[in-house]
Amino acid sequence: MRNILLTIAYDGTNYCGWQIQPNGMTIEEKLQMAFRRMDGSTVKVIGSGRTDARVHAEGQRANVKLTSTVPTNRIPYALNANLPSDIVVKAAMEVPMDFHARYSALGKTYRYRLYIGKFRDPIERNHHYHISEPLDISKLKEALELFKGTHDFKGFMAAGSSVKTTVRTIEKIEVQSEDLNTLDIYISANGFLYNMVRIIIGTVVDVGKGKITIKQVEEALKNQNRSSAGHTAPPQGLFLEEVRYKLNDCKNKETLDTSGELY
Repeated sequence: MRNILLTIAYDGTNYCGWQIQPNGMTIEEKLQMAFRRMDGSTVKVIGSGRTDARVHAEGQRANVKLTSTVPTNRIPYALNANLPSDIVVKAAMEVPMDFHARYSALGKTYRYRLYIGKFRDPIERNHHYHISEPLDISKLKEALELFKGTHDFKGFMAAGSSVKTTVRTIEKIEVQSEDLNTLDIYISANGFLYNMVRIIIGTVVDVGKGKITIKQVEEALKNQNRSSAGHTAPPQGLFLEEVRYKLNDCKNKETLDTSGELY
């Protein structure tokens, strides 16, 4: 038996999220179906975390324990031949048997894309949050700075989540703009709460629109009350960019940097 780590990209527009559920098709279900079609393998695909309906990924990770004889370097080709065009397995590598895509993760990076303009973009409408009102980008960036570091993000978590602690550390926030209309916000942290990124984005967008102040954001972080934060940004602007691991005993050393971290 081998433990195989997959890197997966997908357009989440037509899916009910990552995790298998009774009311619609999911990414996890499509992957497990692809394994069955590959060589009859019945496996459990363990994702690094759940993404909601309409959320996308460039670097989702999942591990699967296989008895299949398909060589590791051929697994992406075999799976992609049995996957729809909006899901792609980008890489596969053998990892230690005790590796777990979720619990072994050191941290993640999400990207959120805003499109700022009077009219919506019909081509990319499923891949950004359209903001038609004027947006003060400098205020938005000022508000983002407040989230850096270690905080209790209870007020920036959606209801229905059960976690041992709501304290998380945001290691890096970066804002990039490829043109006058598009704004990409990258947030890296040691972990994220349910809807945490979307609530942070909704909050800083509300600051940029002048609906709430910087001081109110500071208070929302302190009082840990969800009602004090801004709205939840829609799912289609969110992308899981990467998941980081420390792997000192894997079969694909060329994928590691000098510290042993896998990106």
